[in-house]
Amino acid sequence: MEELKHECGVAMIRLLKPLDYYEQKYGTWAWGFNKLYLMMEKQHNRGQEGAGFATVSMQTEPGREYMFREKAEGKDAITDIFSRVTREMAGELYMGHLRYSTTGKSGLQFVHPFLRRNNWRAKNLCLCGNFNMTNIDEVFRRMVAQGQSPRIYSDSYITLDLMGHRLDREVERNYEEAKAQGLEGLDITRYIEDHIDMARVLQTTMKDYDGGYVMCGLTGSGEMFAVRDPWGIRPAYYYQDEEIVAVASERPVIQTTFDLDDEHIKELKAGNALIVNKSGQLTVHSPLLKRRSGLEAPCSFERIYFSRGSDSDIYRERKRLGEQLVPTIMQAIGNDVEHTVCSFIPNTAEVAFYGIVEGFRRLGHDIRTEKVAWKDIKLRTFIAEGSERNDLAAHVYDITYGSLEPYVDNLVIIDDSIVRGTTLKESIFKILDRLHPKKIVMVSSSPQIRYPDFYGIDMARLEELCAFRAAISLIPGYSSLTPAPSRWGEGSGNTQGQTLPPLMAEVYRKCKDEPERENHVRRIYAPFTVEEINRKIVEILRPEGMQSPVELVFQSLEGLHEACPNHCGDWYFTGRYPTPGGVRLVNQAFVNYVEQTLKLQL
Repeated sequence: MEELKHECGVAMIRLLKPLDYYEQKYGTWAWGFNKLYLMMEKQHNRGQEGAGFATVSMQTEPGREYMFREKAEGKDAITDIFSRVTREMAGELYMGHLRYSTTGKSGLQFVHPFLRRNNWRAKNLCLCGNFNMTNIDEVFRRMVAQGQSPRIYSDSYITLDLMGHRLDREVERNYEEAKAQGLEGLDITRYIEDHIDMARVLQTTMKDYDGGYVMCGLTGSGEMFAVRDPWGIRPAYYYQDEEIVAVASERPVIQTTFDLDDEHIKELKAGNALIVNKSGQLTVHSPLLKRRSGLEAPCSFERIYFSRGSDSDIYRERKRLGEQLVPTIMQAIGNDVEHTVCSFIPNTAEVAFYGIVEGFRRLGHDIRTEKVAWKDIKLRTFIAEGSERNDLAAHVYDITYGSLEPYVDNLVIIDDSIVRGTTLKESIFKILDRLHPKKIVMVSSSPQIRYPDFYGIDMARLEELCAFRAAISLIPGYSSLTPAPSRWGEGSGNTQGQTLPPLMAEVYRKCKDEPERENHVRRIYAPFTVEEINRKIVEILRPEGMQSPVELVFQSLEGLHEACPNHCGDWYFTGRYPTPGGVRLVNQAFVNYVEQTLKLQL
């Protein structure tokens, strides 16, 4: 229900045959563009704030453009950039990107790919990625200490500058080797381009980064690469045959675009780099990057929500996530299956809904299912203010009247996650209450989201998470800090001159004094059970005047890992961040909450 901005999408194609081969076989000079367009559209779910592509033509004569880039903002950005395609842009290398901003920085200058120009083809670099770096300030300081002066402070531009610097050194190393061999003129250029060691460039660039990323790039001389973070947080898949090499953020994208079975697609493993050199030879360097600490932690949210459910493994996992919830749902409805209706919101929860239905059937129950809620057109709430705006927001969803018997039927409705809870409070609960169910059982196929994500999802503030707001509301003495209502409803107004409760004060001091030792925010949740926090979440999110009883059912951590055994990244649920940067940032988030939201300092 609450749309999360999240990981970006990447798409890459390397044509391994001469360009006229594809025109003769497939009947169009734009075959590469057509495939890139399809790969990007199939990942539209991963980014609707902007899109861009880049191409490299390796056969262009000096004096003519050989490296092209187009970028656009907005939900129609893909259509926009491909409407500008011309024949001269066709090349052997193609790279596309879809952007969701997780840093608050917007504008065309922050839309990928990023391009670094130079008269030496081998020094031209185009970069895009699905990433969020947690230690960019540390990397920035290192660059400045070396004498560099990045023009823009963002992880994208800093990475471009850093990798460009390492690429320059690699070109210069090859230049010296060529000179030592007595080569001159164009022979030196050819030697440089034929001996670029892109693995060395990537290793020296990325070795000190902390964060989740898949970094992709092209060089003007014809190198193509993709490198995945050592923790495997962000996903990447690839395929190779005699005609192409293709890379994408999701497996079904490559399957659909090139009509392949899933066993033909390979996953780029954690810390590995895929490199296609100028001659078209593919090498996977394993491992190129090593973890500085921790274990592999592929993002479980990719499986629950972000990636397309058309992936065969993800489809099975989401069904399993739903099926595992059936025993808890049975308890919540008092085993009264006969008087229970099951549904889902939003569409991304549909597969988990099928799992619930299948789970009931395995127990011998044919539970009733209905399309209870509908996402209506986006209402133009900007014309209204205050209570009028809230009233309009309540009608973003509509209901199917008569879909259950009032005051008799329970309503079980599943979502894939409950993050902030604002849509539940302002819209969903109000509209479902009009059906007068005997009880609403709100089900989440993921566990309680207790901690921010710092690796690519736009939830970096603790106070935005309804589970965190519920937990601190349970702490003895917290209520005295909240004399004025806050935007979240439970209150966090002017607290100057007041004192933090002992537990919060202890956590605050540890977050300030030992920010990198461990996640001290976990102590906030330790005194309370999941059920206690569930009840408080209901109390916080329940809109005034609502009559129907509400119970929350969350996926268990054990259930999550049973359903998604190969994706153990669960830091947003458990607080177990895989990198030191994640630990440091969650502690800083609590400090920010105390000092900026509560306006207290100890």
